[in-house]
Amino acid sequence: MDRCPHPSTRLQPMSDTTDLRFFTTLARHPSLAAAAQELGLSPPAVSRRLAALEARLAVRLLNRTTRRLSLTPEGERYLEEGERLLREIAQLEHSLGTGRGQPQGLLRVNATFGFGRRHLAPAVADFVRAHPQVEVVLDLSDKPLDLTAHAMDIGIRFGPPPDARVLARPLAQNRRLLCATPNYLAARGHPAEPRALAQHDCIVIRENKGVYNQWQLSDGRQRLSVKVRGALASNHGEVVVDWALAGHGIILRSEWDVADHLRSGQLQRVLPAWSDPEADIHALYPQRHHLSVTVRAFLDFLSARFAAYRGPGLQGVGW
Repeated sequence: MDRCPHPSTRLQPMSDTTDLRFFTTLARHPSLAAAAQELGLSPPAVSRRLAALEARLAVRLLNRTTRRLSLTPEGERYLEEGERLLREIAQLEHSLGTGRGQPQGLLRVNATFGFGRRHLAPAVADFVRAHPQVEVVLDLSDKPLDLTAHAMDIGIRFGPPPDARVLARPLAQNRRLLCATPNYLAARGHPAEPRALAQHDCIVIRENKGVYNQWQLSDGRQRLSVKVRGALASNHGEVVVDWALAGHGIILRSEWDVADHLRSGQLQRVLPAWSDPEADIHALYPQRHHLSVTVRAFLDFLSARFAAYRGPGLQGVGW
């Protein structure tokens, strides 16, 4: 004779996307009343549904006061992972139903401050204009974000791809060049060889985890690691370029950042035979996005755009 299981051993109902969508909507609002208005429910109904969700999960997701809501640590995890799962479900359904369909949905992109603001932000705006069903969140940071931990779809990176767990697509060639203003070089002289940089004011950028005052240089035959020093440092590339333009010293910056200044004569190459060649621009994306229509369309768009930039934008700077 079959027995009914003890209540404590009964399987709890599995979550479905309605709970996730409900909670992600709720978490975006400062109060239950504001969320209820968007959900088309009464505040008591929203409160009851939230209580039922928390009871099923056996954790508290939100702290409630009379004026505001705030996420508990468990709520933050449920929100972050839930949003990621909803994106993956949407992308899966879209790829199954319209494998060659139009790009659509949310795309989260991470890049560094300078390149992100000057080159990527205009490209994102043009891409969204051409694909109105796509929403893009552009997250700029001084250090590359972990794509999985921060639920990013694409990361734009300089240099060799750092992680075999993600896919990498080359977008553009790039080098880091030594340069300074003509006035600085007239006053302090041109260094004759890389080690002479130690006798100059060098402006450094602290944007990655590596040792910030060790510059890696190559002349195509040999590589050197040169320790430099100076009174100025920043985690923002554009600030570093501005200081160089004001005559404060020598910088090692991406060709994409200084090409216009070199062409105009505001900056001059220093040790032109030497550069850091390990700075090509790549787009990184998790394995799960390999077949995403939206990711493919965005990367195709960037590849075409940056290839066009390379012709008129970087000619005459030593390619």
